[in-house]
Amino acid sequence: MDVLKSLNWQQKPDVGYTVSRRADGGMNLTFTDLSDVTLADWREFAFEHLMGSDRLTRNLYDLRDVHDITQKAIKMAVEVNSDPSTRNLRVAVLVASDAAREAIMNVAAGAVGSGAAIRIFTSMAEAESWLMRSMDQIV
Repeated sequence: MDVLKSLNWQQKPDVGYTVSRRADGGMNLTFTDLSDVTLADWREFAFEHLMGSDRLTRNLYDLRDVHDITQKAIKMAVEVNSDPSTRNLRVAVLVASDAAREAIMNVAAGAVGSGAAIRIFTSMAEAESWLMRSMDQIV
């Protein structure tokens, strides 16, 4: 069995997300807000972890507790997940409603790049099922 990579992350009182390691080696990130402080901290954390990425990584972003998903937050996520170093990354984004899902998709629709494979879900079971598919079943 593989040894799980260290997270190198610690909870900060003014940051609205938590991180835990998934059994498959990826990460679960649970957000409670998308403030400027939270976004800046997450962006730095995400880029640090991308530098050492050398295999398929499955991450789950749980945004169900976030009431306002701003265009700024969506554009920042698109920027980070479009970086070429995300080519081995599969990201499931979990939101509370179809309206939130559509809002994210509308803002992110123009993004192009060779980055992460990303899908947005309103069901945890569907998100987990998609994350566990093999690379040739990514769509």
